[in-house]
Amino acid sequence: MTSMAWLQLGGYLVLLVAFALPLGHYMARVYTGEARFAQRLLAPVERGFYRLLGIDPGREMGWREYTLAVLAISMVSLAMVYAIQRLQGVLPLNPAGLAGVPAALAFNTAVSFVTNTNWQSYGGETTMSNLTQMLALTVQNFVSAAVGMAVLAAFIRGLHRRSAATLGNAWVDSTRSVLYILLPLATVLSLLLVSQGVVQTMAASREVTLVEPFHADSATITTQTIAVGPAASQVAIKQLGTNGGGFFNVNSAHPLENPTPFSNLLEALAILLIPAGLCFTFGRMVKDDRQGWAIFVSMAIIYAALTIPTMAAEQAGNPALAAIGADQAPSATQPGGNMEGKEARNGPVASALWATATTAASNGSVNAMHDSFMPLGGLWPLWLIQLGEVVFGGVGSGLYGMLTFAILAVFIAGLMVGRTPEYLGKKIEAREVTLAALIVLLPSALLLVGTAVAVMLPAATASIFNPGAHGFTEVLYAFSSASNNNGSAFAGLNANTPFFNVALGIAMFISRFWIIVPTLAIAGSLAGKKSVPAGLGTLPTHTPLFIVLLIGTVLLVGALAHLPGLALGPIVEHLMLTGH
Repeated sequence: MTSMAWLQLGGYLVLLVAFALPLGHYMARVYTGEARFAQRLLAPVERGFYRLLGIDPGREMGWREYTLAVLAISMVSLAMVYAIQRLQGVLPLNPAGLAGVPAALAFNTAVSFVTNTNWQSYGGETTMSNLTQMLALTVQNFVSAAVGMAVLAAFIRGLHRRSAATLGNAWVDSTRSVLYILLPLATVLSLLLVSQGVVQTMAASREVTLVEPFHADSATITTQTIAVGPAASQVAIKQLGTNGGGFFNVNSAHPLENPTPFSNLLEALAILLIPAGLCFTFGRMVKDDRQGWAIFVSMAIIYAALTIPTMAAEQAGNPALAAIGADQAPSATQPGGNMEGKEARNGPVASALWATATTAASNGSVNAMHDSFMPLGGLWPLWLIQLGEVVFGGVGSGLYGMLTFAILAVFIAGLMVGRTPEYLGKKIEAREVTLAALIVLLPSALLLVGTAVAVMLPAATASIFNPGAHGFTEVLYAFSSASNNNGSAFAGLNANTPFFNVALGIAMFISRFWIIVPTLAIAGSLAGKKSVPAGLGTLPTHTPLFIVLLIGTVLLVGALAHLPGLALGPIVEHLMLTGH
């Protein structure tokens, strides 16, 4: 790796901590009702919303009622997004006159945005009208993110409360997530992006004259149609809410979605900002900042450890090109390394940094094509997804996933010392361990079964354009992305088919909601328990020893479940590329 690569990684992590720490403390005040200044400004809006929907903000919910409320928000959203897509041909704000979205694609997209996955089997600017982009997709970027944050708030209360029967109010937690956190941050980021040249308009596509006309099929092409629309507002919340996807088909590789180095930095920081900040929110809400730091450091170590080899693989370049004498060394005139599928203004290092950020979080946006990464360069982002989207992960969902791993880690530690495991003063018993195991193993089962079926059925294999190991990796990546609610893709796979739209939609739906239910069940179980005083056999959960144990638990589960699949895909492809 070059010195510039180290500087970019180190600077990124420093900036992340600098912004995430105060944000995390602010979010803790939001969920405990202590954000006094923000409440003076926005409380009238909040109260008006409750009155409009007949919500009693003072009434708390048990875990079952909280779960039903979360599911109700999501299912109503699912129906609305599906309906808007199907009817977009007769709805307003459709300057391109786009027809309604086909049923299978509309189902896939509705599930994708409601589950905070934002997998896209279509080109945004050529498939979705301005109204669909705003009313269906952008709105769900807020709502689905708020649902994940609300579930996390309930989970933290379950860990902290003693002999309690309730976890808070799902409507209040979701509303405050949008009103006090997501909306202000998205407004600021939208304005910053507009200042950099990201488009925000309701106008129709523009026809422009090419600087250099070209010839195609004996015709001279002198003009190009450039799609524009309300992009900045969607880009801001897609990054902050770890939604991903994009207004344009190529996401943040598009010059009208990510035009400058500063916009690239803003968007890359936004991907991990809230997930990192929620670690410190957790520490504040359980009244022990050391617990939040332990989780954050665990995530940061795994993230850095997998980002470094990704950067190195892309900076090293393609050995096949090196064998024929191609110069891939960085210089004053070229970034060097593997530049296939990358913007020259970003280069391999910034592209690799974004790739690991978007796959560590359940974001899925891209500023380069992952399908064109070197085999080992694509392996580490793929593995970050397969670890369960817990290395920062999605807003809310990443942290409650990592806390599930923490429960398993203290259970393993308890077996070592022959004592009932405890976490934050709560005994971890058979019910919690069983539910935690279900949460951890379900995404792995979904992606492995889905991949196995897809490589056997003719309806699926017809979508694989690249034969051999790389084609297998594309299918493995698709089901890994859907089953862990990530949303990024290896672009060489034609996923806009009935099989993949339905299969990936089912995987996204099960992974999101089948995990939310046991997560809230664990929270309800823990909330009802009394606090257990720490003893000589209690494992402190804020020390370097626990950080090592937690990292080991995450990596061990990821290695055991996914090494065979990775061996058949990117590892074999690397060996073939290097002549082995």
